Formats: sequence, structure tokens, C-alpha cells
Amino acid sequence: MDFKNENEFENYQSNSSEMNDNTQSEDKSLEKLKDESHLDNRVNAVDATFSLESNKQSETEDIKETRIPDENTVPPVGGSTRSNYQLQPKKRAVKGFVSTIAAGVIGSVITLAVLPHTDYMNYFNQNSQTGGVSSSNSISSNTAVKTVTAQPTAVSTNSVADTVEQLSKAIVGIVNYQQQQQQTTDIWGDSFSGSDSNSNSNSNTSESVESGSGSGVIFQKNNGTAYIVTNNHVVEGASKLEISLYNGQKTTAEVVGTDALTDLAVLKIDAKYVTTTANFGDSSKLRPGDQVYAIGNPLGTDLSRTVTQGIISATNRTISVSTSAGDWDTNVIQTDAAINPGNSGGALINTQGQVIGINSLKISETGVEGLGFAIPSDDFIPIVNQLIKYGKINRPYLGVGLEDLDQVPQMYLPENVTKGVIVMNIDSNSAAAKAGFEAKDIIVSMNGTQIANSSELRKYLYTKVQIGDTIKFGVYRDGKQMTLTAKITANSEGN
Repeated sequence: MDFKNENEFENYQSNSSEMNDNTQSEDKSLEKLKDESHLDNRVNAVDATFSLESNKQSETEDIKETRIPDENTVPPVGGSTRSNYQLQPKKRAVKGFVSTIAAGVIGSVITLAVLPHTDYMNYFNQNSQTGGVSSSNSISSNTAVKTVTAQPTAVSTNSVADTVEQLSKAIVGIVNYQQQQQQTTDIWGDSFSGSDSNSNSNSNTSESVESGSGSGVIFQKNNGTAYIVTNNHVVEGASKLEISLYNGQKTTAEVVGTDALTDLAVLKIDAKYVTTTANFGDSSKLRPGDQVYAIGNPLGTDLSRTVTQGIISATNRTISVSTSAGDWDTNVIQTDAAINPGNSGGALINTQGQVIGINSLKISETGVEGLGFAIPSDDFIPIVNQLIKYGKINRPYLGVGLEDLDQVPQMYLPENVTKGVIVMNIDSNSAAAKAGFEAKDIIVSMNGTQIANSSELRKYLYTKVQIGDTIKFGVYRDGKQMTLTAKITANSEGN
């Protein structure tokens, strides 16, 4: 290299010397840094690697680190001197940072893979006081658990209490008043019936007295008239029927029609007293275990619209009952909802508030509990419709009075006859009279079906026979078997 003068050469020598000194100083610092780095490597575990380049080394030297070096370990660099080492500490810092992040990610993956197979999370959940909701699909949650507080209870429009409160307005109390002969005395102190003719009597002949009470269900309003369904035994023999409504009002009812055999009756009152009517449900959908409620007036109107709870214990039960029209096998719903005297004629409802039965009877014996029975809606609806339309039930009519064989002395029966019914009397204008029936005839079959008692005869006649049908009866007369043929007519009374 050419120089213009000695001063320029001396300056160049001076600068070269400084550069050499700086270069040597930086080389020493770098060697010191390497020594410190190797010292650190001997103390800490190895998690990641990165390389450091040098203009004095042609091969890459692998250096293992666990953390980013402190700033104090980076050698000072001359302010104006350009050197290859000037950028090396920054590369080392960046690569150290990347290595640490990579190590963290790898460690997290390992932790998440192993953690679900340990008891740590269970331990954490049991001991955590303020931690968020944990999830196996997330590392952490920033949502804190809120304090649990009681919320105001809103009244549901479908609650049982609301349903019962509304339906109770359609439940009425029924009091049966009957005329009763009043005993009177004459001036001599002798007693006699009020119907006796005696000018010395000092009282009227009879008075209307309360003979019983029950319940009823208002189910229809039509042209100023409201209709009530109840049991026949609640209204039977009444000279006056008093209706008690939910608001305390009272009125009298008129009988639309009754059917003693099915124990049903329909009454009517002025519609101005009625604000609510009940709806009938489908009893064929009932299953044992379904929740039901009985509403009525147990023990009289003082306990009006009492609600009892229970379940359907069984469906399609057959109960033999004695009615004023004769013995009958009644199809009923069995329930354990409490049904007491006075509940008769009241409603058995489902959870939707639909009437699915009319409470009718219960078994009350020592040691017996929870055996109540109701007439299913599918059975009473056709009866109710006929009573409203005709005022009576038009059934096939044979026209005989019957008695079961076990009620007749054996001396009057043929030796080979053990089952059947005996004819006690005959309606002179009936199908039986026209067919040639006589008193003491024993009926043992109808169209080939064996008849064991009067209940079976009625069941067959009312369920298997249509008005106008011709029936062949197997009959024993004076010990001899014969066949009588009768064309069945219609009548609402008798058999």
C-alpha cells in the first residue's frame, strides 16, 4: 500500500495497533464467554441446542443451553469499530430465546399427555378454592366460579297447584234431601204416622231431611244450562238436590237422567252460577304408576274440594257391585289416592287437569288401605251422552226377574244343574213373555255361551247383544233341557 507521507503511515500503524488490541480483547472476552457457558452447561440439565459462528473457526461448534445468557456475559464492543463479533451476542440471545420457547412447548405437550393419567387433577379440584372450571381439553380457564345463590321461585303455569285451583271451581257438593214421614202424637200421647187421618194430630205429615251427600263435576255449559256428572247412588231417591259451588253459593239441581247399573247420573243447574267447566281425558292412555289427584267433598261440604294425591294402581279392574238395578261387574280404575264417603261423584284427574275418572267406591275393611276405584272416562262418556240425549239408557231388554242358583234351595233345582240363573218373574209385555219363558225356568246358556249367574247374563246381554237381535237360550224346565228363542227389544228398566 502507498502512503503520501510519514504521518499517514504512522496513523495507519496506530489504527492497526488499536484494531489488533481490540481484536485480541474481544477474542479473550469470547474465550471467557465460552468458558462460562461450558461451566453453566456442567451445572444445568440439557434441554436445547443452538450454534455460534466465528470468523476464526470454520466448523460449527454445538453449545447446549437451558436459559438465555445474562447481559453481563456479553463482551463490550467498541463504539466505532466494525467487527464480525458485534452481532454474535444478539444471534446467541435470539437463538437462546427460541430454544427456551421450544423447550416450554415440548414440556407442555409432555405434561398434557401424562397429566390425565395421574390423580393430580382430582387433588387440584378438591383443594382449589377459587380455581376455574377444569377441562381435559384446555390447559387453563380464566372464568372464575360464581357464588351460588337461591333464585326466586317463579309460579309455573303448568304447576299442579294452579291446575287444581282452576279445576276445583268445577267441583260441586251435592246434598240429597228425601221426604221422611214424621211421627206425631195425639192428645192421648199415642203415636202415629203423619199419613194417618186424624183430626187431633198436631203436626204436618212429612218433612224433607238430609239423607246423604256427595260430589259432582261440571263438564258443560249450553244455552243457559250447566251439566253435572255424578254417581247415581248420590242422587238416588232424592226429593231435592242442593248444589254447593266453590264460592259458597247454593242452588237446586234437576235430574236429567240416571243409570243405576253403571252408577252414573247427570244433573243440570242454571249456567249463571258456573264460571269453569272440566274437560274429560282419555282413560285408555293411563298406565300403572301415573300420577293422579282426587278432588271432592269427603265427609260433606265442610271439607269441600279436598285434594288427595296418588297413582294409578291398576287399570281395567272388574269389581262386582250390587245396585238397585241388580248385580253388575263394573270396569274401574284402581288408585291409592284417598277416597272417602262424600268423594263419590268427584273427579279423578291426571297431571294435565283432565278428568279421567269419576270416583265411585272404595274397599273399607280392617287392615285395607289405598283401594279406591273410579269409573274410567272411556266408560262414562257414552253413558253421559245418552243420558243428556234421551234421559235414560236404551239397553237390550229381556223382561225377567232373576235370582242366582246359590240363593235357591237345592230341593228346587235339578240334580245335574249347578250353574245358571232362575227366572223369578216375567214382564207380560216383554221379549221373554213372547218367547214362552215361565217362572222357575233355569237359564244356563245364551247363544251357546255358558251363563253361571245373573251378573254374567247382564254382561252378555248389554255387551254382546244389539236391540232387535234374536237370542237362543238354553233352559231347564222341570228337570228337562230345552231351547227358547227371544227377539230382544229395548227398555231402560229391568233385564
